[in-house]
Amino acid sequence: MTQQQFDLFIIGGGSGGVRAARMAAQRGARVALAESAAMGGTCVNLGCIPKKLYSYAAHFSESFVEARGFGWTVGDTRFDWQTLKANRAREILRLNGIYEGLLSKVHVVRGRATLLDAHTVVVGDQQFGAERILVATGGWPQVPQIVGREHVVTSNEVFDLPVFPARLVVVGGGYIASEFASIFNGLGAHVIQLYRGEQILRGFDDDIRHFAAGEMRKHGVDVRVNADVRSIVRTSSGLDVQLADGQTLAADTVLYATGRTPNVHGLGLDRVGVAQRENGAVVVSDHYQSSVPSIYAIGDVTDRVQLTPVALGEAMKLVDHLFGSGTRDMSYDGIPTAVFTHPNIGTVGLTEAEARRSVGAVRIFRSEFRPLKHTLSGSGERTLMKLVVDATTDRVLGVHMVGADAGEIVQGFAVALKAGATKAVFDATIGIHPTAAEEFVTMREPVGA
Repeated sequence: MTQQQFDLFIIGGGSGGVRAARMAAQRGARVALAESAAMGGTCVNLGCIPKKLYSYAAHFSESFVEARGFGWTVGDTRFDWQTLKANRAREILRLNGIYEGLLSKVHVVRGRATLLDAHTVVVGDQQFGAERILVATGGWPQVPQIVGREHVVTSNEVFDLPVFPARLVVVGGGYIASEFASIFNGLGAHVIQLYRGEQILRGFDDDIRHFAAGEMRKHGVDVRVNADVRSIVRTSSGLDVQLADGQTLAADTVLYATGRTPNVHGLGLDRVGVAQRENGAVVVSDHYQSSVPSIYAIGDVTDRVQLTPVALGEAMKLVDHLFGSGTRDMSYDGIPTAVFTHPNIGTVGLTEAEARRSVGAVRIFRSEFRPLKHTLSGSGERTLMKLVVDATTDRVLGVHMVGADAGEIVQGFAVALKAGATKAVFDATIGIHPTAAEEFVTMREPVGA
């Protein structure tokens, strides 16, 4: 079999893989990339981008109602699921083309790649040699082994359901489950969200978790905690979701969003001796090198921080390490994130509990209020903002928000945290009035220590 030789062979055309391929090729490396599906990976095709588009769509139902308080008369409205799907598909196809264009200097191979040995990749009937191999295959939705699991859908399929579900049961309490619960509720479905734990959004600040769950309920999502699914049965009218406590819920669709696992099936990692954790995640060093020196891994397949910007940052650090000066760093401290529930969540830095464990004495600043917009809109939605401050150094350790455009607001404050801003710096900053964001620089009295 004829074998082409490359400096770097990348398995996976998602955000991390494409960024690594493009940057390495720009530095003069001979690069190949294998992808069996649409270019762009989960984020572009089945994650961040379509999810945010659907979130925008879901907000319109609220906007039509809220407009009345501002003097607008809104006529009859009707949501068309097929139109939204078609328009989303057209936009994703455009983005696929952009990603393809970014790889003009890269040898793109279509098909599923398998490792033959530490320096050889096989794709179909083609064989490729490489000095180094990068695994960037991302993650895959995980569905537990329950009776009736064949009847459920995951976040991979939910964007393209043939028929819009009037009754949707969402199982899971993480950000993906919570986002889709809000989205489909806004689009007009009756949504029940089930989580077996004591509160949704585990890992977020406790005040944020409880407040967000309350706001989601106010918007219409039936959030139920300490609820576990026993089985799912298909009936003549849809699906029966049987709970551990004996209740039965009727649904048209059941969405499982109970976590994601590294997408490593069929890669041949075992064959070449790449060390993996119990869930399949590739174990890597600080420079993303696996236990096999010629094989590297970045992004969700390492199961460290499952965020697209993190995969991009890891790709750039790795390429600089392999083909550049080796000075580029990637910090995992203070990574901001947003949850596109209704209302949004934005957060960066330590939760209150984490701060108390790490530094001990803290000061807590918290403000809850009715946004100016809703003084006329008639909505009962409220906003929560919270600062976690080191009582000894005055450094702001965490910024947390539930409210409209929380992600947009917290992104800017993430820069301040990265720069080591103190509460005194926040206090000395003039707010932009009238905005919700100004609340972060006008909170003067701590509510807890």
